[in-house]
Amino acid sequence: MSHHEHPSPTFDKSFLEDQKKRLIQLRDELIKIADESASEEETLQYEAGGEAHDDADSAERMAIQENDEAQFHLNLKRLAQVQRALLRIDQGTYGYSEKSGKPIPRARLTEIPETTLTLEEARQEESGA
Repeated sequence: MSHHEHPSPTFDKSFLEDQKKRLIQLRDELIKIADESASEEETLQYEAGGEAHDDADSAERMAIQENDEAQFHLNLKRLAQVQRALLRIDQGTYGYSEKSGKPIPRARLTEIPETTLTLEEARQEESGA
């Protein structure tokens, strides 16, 4: 791989505008899901109050609730990444790794518009390296 003085992903204005639209749409969807999750949680807690339940019902409800909470936290994490990506578009740093400053391939950004790491860096982070 050749080393350039300033590695720059060449993102034309229309690509950045498309990515921004996609990110805003994704942000709105994640906020809507978070709001729905919060109101479902309130409903579940309300329904659970005062009724006699057998242990199997309680265990199943708890498993569902834990799964929902895990999904909720994943969505919140993703929402934060989307917000950061939108900020990076405005700052002109979108498409560069937050970790190394290396350009992130356009194909990866198209696949995961909120990513702030190269594929290699994301894999290292996931494996805890």
